[in-house]
Amino acid sequence: MRRLTTTRRTTAAASTVLALALSATACGGSPGPASGQELSGQTVTVAGVWTGSEQKNFRKVLDAFTKETGAKTVFVPTGDNVSTFVGSKIEGGNAPDVAMVPQVGVLQQFAKEGWLEPLSEKTAKTAGANLATVWKSYGTVDKTYYGLYFKAAHKSTVWYSPSAFEQAGVAEPKSYTDMLKAGRTLADSGLPAFSVAGEDGWTLTDWFENIYLSQAGPEKYDQLAAHTLPWTDASVVKALTTLGEVFKDKQLVAGGSAGALRTDFPGSIEQVFGPEPKAGMVYEGDFVGGMAKDDFGKKLGEDAKFFPFPGVDSGKAPVVSGGDAAVVLKDGKNKKAAQRLLEFMATPEAASVWAGAGGFLSPNKDVDLASYADDTTRSTAKSLVDAGDSVRFDMSDQAPAAFGGTKGAGEWKLLQDFLRDPSDPKATAAKLEAAAAKAYKS
Repeated sequence: MRRLTTTRRTTAAASTVLALALSATACGGSPGPASGQELSGQTVTVAGVWTGSEQKNFRKVLDAFTKETGAKTVFVPTGDNVSTFVGSKIEGGNAPDVAMVPQVGVLQQFAKEGWLEPLSEKTAKTAGANLATVWKSYGTVDKTYYGLYFKAAHKSTVWYSPSAFEQAGVAEPKSYTDMLKAGRTLADSGLPAFSVAGEDGWTLTDWFENIYLSQAGPEKYDQLAAHTLPWTDASVVKALTTLGEVFKDKQLVAGGSAGALRTDFPGSIEQVFGPEPKAGMVYEGDFVGGMAKDDFGKKLGEDAKFFPFPGVDSGKAPVVSGGDAAVVLKDGKNKKAAQRLLEFMATPEAASVWAGAGGFLSPNKDVDLASYADDTTRSTAKSLVDAGDSVRFDMSDQAPAAFGGTKGAGEWKLLQDFLRDPSDPKATAAKLEAAAAKAYKS
């Protein structure tokens, strides 16, 4: 998702970035003194979507690799469309050595195109010891391990204004029903419950995924993600009906559906944590906290808090995640150094570098929680790791981009239409199935 890179989607063109970056953006300019020299004189080029503070903090990880091995590093911004960028560089004979891939579907595409090198035995062994099996499975295609998940997102967090809750006299809800009840109490006190970023269709897929995972369970979630279960299944209709209860309630959605469809993701954060609050809560991932802190000066744990997305009906509380996987490209010029970088990134020491800088969660269970800069981030990191193999990767990120990742099309567009008019969940399910069938077939 971004991109606001953490949010996943923006439009960006990057056809000439690599050539410019190779000449001008060596990480930190100079590697500085190195305690290890095994890769002295070698350069590793890493392509990824990150910009701004995310890129700056990832460069700290690369600097740590330089200190350990002596290798220079170059970070190359790809823009949001990693697949197009990497494909064009391979075709032009100028492939990066490593790519950070933000979607399972794209990783699978790269593997099937024959673009990837299997990860080294050392990386696989280290990751096998400190990652839940589910993370290794998302990086595996046809029984070959290609993708090391390094950065994760916890997309089952509901963020709220403590002052709004206090004024309305509501506490953190423990169930989905209680969350809606608390939302209506908030509205009665003068502040609508949720700010919904309907202009960015990916946020609506996240709403659906959390409800569906809790209500239908992980087995059906996996089947729907693989499209071995049709979107017309009764479980999908039930989840859409549940979601529609939120969308149709003007007490629950700030500005109603029309207002939500005019609200982008950054705007949804501002509506809760900005100078003129228009809602008490905003559902999205752990990255909301970073934006509340960085953009609006909120102190996490005091001015901005979260509670886990609660279980729906009798289901368990869901843990939906996203993440970025490191892969080694066959056509890169320095595969040995690239493999060594991933061996480093598989360690808790590498993840701890970014954990201390902020805006980061690691799926690595061996990362010391004390590495994170604040209690709120520690709490989300612990929740993600404690979920173990019950974590499920963002469903839309597992789908072909035509269905799960294209603005104005597929799931994004159809859920925006559903936000506008949630009166017929069965009809929406049928449209989703038609779009999915076409995308998965192609």
